Amino acid sequence: MKAAIFETFGGPVSVSQVDDPATPADGVVIQVAANGICRSDWHAWQGHDPEVKLPHVLGHELAGSIVNVGPKVRRWQTGQRVTVPFCCGCGSCLHCRSGQTQICDNGYQPGFSGWGAYAQYLAVPCADTNLIALPDSISAVQAASLGCRFATAYRALVIQGKLQPGDFVAVHGSGGVGLSVVMIAAALGARPVAVDVRDEALELALELGAEIAINARKVDRVSAAVFEATGGGAHLSIDALGSRETCLNSVMSLRKHGRHVQVGLMVAEERKATIPMARVIHWELSLTGSFGLQTVAYPELLSMIEGGRIDPGRLVRQEVNLDRAAEILMSMDDSPPQGIAMITAFD
Repeated sequence: MKAAIFETFGGPVSVSQVDDPATPADGVVIQVAANGICRSDWHAWQGHDPEVKLPHVLGHELAGSIVNVGPKVRRWQTGQRVTVPFCCGCGSCLHCRSGQTQICDNGYQPGFSGWGAYAQYLAVPCADTNLIALPDSISAVQAASLGCRFATAYRALVIQGKLQPGDFVAVHGSGGVGLSVVMIAAALGARPVAVDVRDEALELALELGAEIAINARKVDRVSAAVFEATGGGAHLSIDALGSRETCLNSVMSLRKHGRHVQVGLMVAEERKATIPMARVIHWELSLTGSFGLQTVAYPELLSMIEGGRIDPGRLVRQEVNLDRAAEILMSMDDSPPQGIAMITAFD
């Protein structure tokens, strides 16, 4: 099969012919129809994730069709259209048995723990736990757009953030995750406030449902700007980027009894965030993390898409082949794509 592969961290990503994946006894092989290019891929390529072993193929935001089924699989057969959470479960640990596959003790992540979907085919273990059937009305591009962005945004808002209609939601970072947060929050009757340093990203956020847009480079203090725009601070604030600055801004943007959800990955020196705990105590703020979306929660999200309440495909701004995907990945830190760039050509 063809795959975009790299052999050194931060080194060239090239499209090469590699061996087809073997079918796990408890898993399947999927022919990939679409795969999103994500900021998390850039982190993995840079060597920020200790799970990644070289040589490596990235890709964890995918949809496709099953072409091979292992002998221990009971629920799936060839030809079925499926997607896969970026955080897969083992099916047997305490967390998986309680439905919390996203925090599995033995979790597997395509594109991190093993080779991913910047390739024609992908092997997925523990299929009976991890695969999600796709309705005919949802395209491969829409399903791959759920990826780690839309699914993560849904859990951060609805499950971890306890979103309520009418809530002001400050969204720090208007990349793929942040824009997904904006879309879902608006669809659920909340009032998104998009914060970013790029005017073009904020324009897209407004197009997708943000009520207010704040350019962090054009105000003295982000938190003060959020307080002014919302009449006293956000009810819910989400750091969708992942830095010391955006984490602090998110917490400081909250009104009393507000909720902060940390979604953006914080790596290297950015891990050392300063949290104003005096404010957290006196204002009785809630701080929580959010990681992916458990498999059992996907049907509700898919139902929202089928019902026309949200369309993750609106985030897709370009469809590319594997060669172009490699170029986008390697330039992502300097010139991140607007919305989602999606791989849809693999030959």
